[in-house]
Amino acid sequence: MTDAIAPSNRDQLRSWDGDGGAYWAEHATRYDEGVAAYRPHFVAATAVRPADTVLDIGCGAGQTTRDAARAATGGSALGVDLSSRMLDVARRLAEQEGVANATFRQADAQTYPFAPDSFDVAISRTGAMFFGDPAAAFANIARALRPDGRLVLMTWQPLAQQEWLRSYFAALSAGRDLAPPPSGAPGPLALDEPGHVRDLLGRAGFADVELTGVREPMYVGPDADDATRFILGQFGGMVDGLDDDARARAVEALHAVMAAHLTDRGVLFDSAIWLVRARRA
Repeated sequence: MTDAIAPSNRDQLRSWDGDGGAYWAEHATRYDEGVAAYRPHFVAATAVRPADTVLDIGCGAGQTTRDAARAATGGSALGVDLSSRMLDVARRLAEQEGVANATFRQADAQTYPFAPDSFDVAISRTGAMFFGDPAAAFANIARALRPDGRLVLMTWQPLAQQEWLRSYFAALSAGRDLAPPPSGAPGPLALDEPGHVRDLLGRAGFADVELTGVREPMYVGPDADDATRFILGQFGGMVDGLDDDARARAVEALHAVMAAHLTDRGVLFDSAIWLVRARRA
């Protein structure tokens, strides 16, 4: 795998095929629950047809791959990801659920030599935002699509629309000046600006790029204690290096934020995504 990875993605490989990916694999169901409100929007946007061959980029534990495979009753879905542990979960769940036409491969979609003109649809639910060289990645994906093949992405809107991300950083900063992930850089906000997305995909070989905004709550956990533990498992590196008192204050602040967002449906934060649709020119 390391020989096939783009040099610009080596840091992503270390994270997703290391401790970060292991945590996502261990909590795969919780991550799917977190964005469950967006699931029907994304499935409708992908509009997979019975005979389609689907490529799922950054498929993680494979829920979107399985959804696509179920729709492609006479076709198939291939999910690719950098995380071997998440792919293990994806394969196990596909077998348990009897989704025989879903397959999974550890691959860097930025460089993997997909057969040209071989997919009808390429999809990605918050997985196409981490490329070190997004221009190269989307050009490679475009080559893998058949002429007029469709691309459907789910990406986060700008930080101002992401109450969850702003809240986590504010709580865990412990008074330090810690900037959230920047817009346009590999990470959750890499594809947050519509003009950038249109330009990037246009240069990669796509046409008719459309972005549709959708707002739904993000689910974090059933109660404040559980939600705090879950987010600390993902963002706990932000408090590494703090003394015991400062770390305790940061954890207390995070717990208070979770408690303030507790509803009768669990801990919920505002969020917003773009549904990006395009076709291979």
